[in-house]
Amino acid sequence: MTSFGTVTIVGVGLIGGSIGRALKARALAARVVGVGRNEARLAEAVRLGALDEATTDLAAGVAGADVVVVCTPVSQVALFVLRAAALGPSDVLVTDAGSTKRTIVEAVEEDARGRATFVAAHPIAGSERSGVGHADADLFVDRVCVLTPTDQTPTDRLERARAFWSALGCRLVETDPAAHDRTLALTSHLPHAVAAALAATVPADSLGLAAGAYRDGTRVAVSDGALWAAIFHENRACLLSAIDRFTDQLQSFRRVLEADDPAALLAWWEVARVNRSRFPLDRRSGTTRPVSGPEAANEH
Repeated sequence: MTSFGTVTIVGVGLIGGSIGRALKARALAARVVGVGRNEARLAEAVRLGALDEATTDLAAGVAGADVVVVCTPVSQVALFVLRAAALGPSDVLVTDAGSTKRTIVEAVEEDARGRATFVAAHPIAGSERSGVGHADADLFVDRVCVLTPTDQTPTDRLERARAFWSALGCRLVETDPAAHDRTLALTSHLPHAVAAALAATVPADSLGLAAGAYRDGTRVAVSDGALWAAIFHENRACLLSAIDRFTDQLQSFRRVLEADDPAALLAWWEVARVNRSRFPLDRRSGTTRPVSGPEAANEH
């Protein structure tokens, strides 16, 4: 089994903690180091077996790292990538788990050291739950991880990033950063926004009559609001375009409903039913997900 030496995880929540647990469960790293701001949470991550050791000092945390994975909120990813690249060893690989890519990649590639070490990544896995207490060593098994290399990405770092994310169980997809953001706006960011809108639309005194459709349609609305506000902000242009597409669908539904045309209502529904049926069964959870492209789960 390949060993990635010392792996440092910056930001040890659900995703960072799951990376740590996966590395340790599969003996993929000689040492897993966590870097964060909250000493109590870092101590919990060590106690739960997600880390071997932890520190609040980024320089100390990355000093001997072979791989650094930045798992902070998206608004902070570029900053920590650049700091890790500057403070880490000359041959360090820096990758990330950010849910948006274009602004991160552009900011990092303005810096010579940053672009020499960085491979942008997005493992599309997670849940509405947060925190290292919910970390799962199998979180990435058979999940898509999108890599977004550019013509400035070093070949050796890209090969190492492919090996790293594959070893965690991911299925790799590669695309450019802008294409990633356009697609994720539709497959992940819009669904989260719609879930929040639906949850806000139904009054509390009606919830006694809510069942599976409400439960499934609003599940991700209990996710971390600060995390999602940052994602929405970072990908706002693509998300606005996705909202326009969604609004067109609602307007189409409204028109056929106002026309009192049962055949048109059925035809409108059938388009959605056929499209949804292309989303195959997930063997592990019994839910569904795509088999060849980005999927909507942290589901971010």
